[in-house]
Amino acid sequence: MKNNNYNTKSISKKNLFPFILVTLLFGLWGFANAVTDPMVQAFKKVLELSNSQAAWVQMAFYGGYFCMALPASMFMKKYSYKVGILIGLGLYATGALLFYPAAITEQFWFFCLGLYVLTFGLAFLETAANPYVLSLGSKETATRRLNLAQSFNPIGLLGGLLIAQQFVLKNLKSDDIQNFSSLDEASKVLIKTTDLMTIRDPYVILGLVILGIFVLFLINKIPESKNSEKSSSENIGQALKALIKNKKYVSGVMAQTLYIGAQIMCWTYIYHYAEAGNIDNVTAGYYQFAAFVLFTVGRGVGTFLLKYVSEGKLLSLFGMGAAASMVGAILLNNVIGLNFIVLASFFMSIMYPTIFGTALSGLTEEESKIGSAGLVMGIVGGALMPKLQGSIIDISGSGVADIQIMGVSEVNFSFLLPLICFAYVSWYGLSVSRKKYSIQSFLKPKAQETLSYNCEI
Repeated sequence: MKNNNYNTKSISKKNLFPFILVTLLFGLWGFANAVTDPMVQAFKKVLELSNSQAAWVQMAFYGGYFCMALPASMFMKKYSYKVGILIGLGLYATGALLFYPAAITEQFWFFCLGLYVLTFGLAFLETAANPYVLSLGSKETATRRLNLAQSFNPIGLLGGLLIAQQFVLKNLKSDDIQNFSSLDEASKVLIKTTDLMTIRDPYVILGLVILGIFVLFLINKIPESKNSEKSSSENIGQALKALIKNKKYVSGVMAQTLYIGAQIMCWTYIYHYAEAGNIDNVTAGYYQFAAFVLFTVGRGVGTFLLKYVSEGKLLSLFGMGAAASMVGAILLNNVIGLNFIVLASFFMSIMYPTIFGTALSGLTEEESKIGSAGLVMGIVGGALMPKLQGSIIDISGSGVADIQIMGVSEVNFSFLLPLICFAYVSWYGLSVSRKKYSIQSFLKPKAQETLSYNCEI
């Protein structure tokens, strides 16, 4: 029997242009995430920072999500999603353009401020864009429409990394000099000024592009969508109390926080791991590119498997795979260990949406609205965990392999942190699946019926 949903167009002609505009947003925040990860290593080299100091880049970036997620969610309850998108784009552009005065002052905190403001905008965009896409057509085709829009996020990741690699890392003068710190002060100042302008340019261009998209949203008449239900403070308070008592939700927020932390640690410190093996930043960028490709492939594979395997069990299996990859990264070295870090991205691919959906399942509409903001706030893991990993690498100095801890270099040992995070994610997947392990327990009801039927034949 045919599914009539597939005979219905996902997007009508009148909504096609606004859909294209809002779909760009999914790629834009993926781009911002990817272009920022290599900046940790870039700032470390240019400004001669320790690993822990350079981690303030991620602290500022993901800290912005944490601070603005709940206010953005509350804002969406009162105003239209279009207004929220415009505010998000304005903050995004402002943060990116702050890199221009930051490069002039050559102050690290100024760059971090730019990233902090930029992610205020991303918090608004992520809070608004998903429901806005859902509103641009019939409810029957909403899921297909959102999946199509979300497919542009990995494209943004790949684009951001290519820009960082080809236009920043390849052109850093401080990275070409073996003993940059030993140069005389005049030479270092000249190189530092040049490199900071190299870091500045992609963000400034990005800010101008965002302003252009802001104007497009502003001048075009696109369908408005407002939340019809106003939430009183009493309702919000009741929802918060219910969420705090919900163990699955609370554990889900922790799993989301640790997952984001693990993801950013793997994608940020891949450069430091490569440095320990005498692999330059540009080459390390190719490994990160491969990681993003595997992340994209894993999302497709995981989405297919979710038709047949329960969410909790698949999350548990992928968590185990990511944890095993970290064991390889800790115990092995050079290219082999680097490949294990790359491999982890395949297993990370389904974690964010699966944890998100699992944690919110079974909640009321009001609880889901507040609960969504809590899960977005879990992105703060990307601020806290890389900072902690940088501190571990800095135990004996600003190098990445100055000493050995339990028989492995400090940078290898530091990947114990994402290992613990992935182990928790795997446990969470098991905790929400009460059935015992068996072939049939992994399968969803329809798949179980199919298996039983085939066995009878």
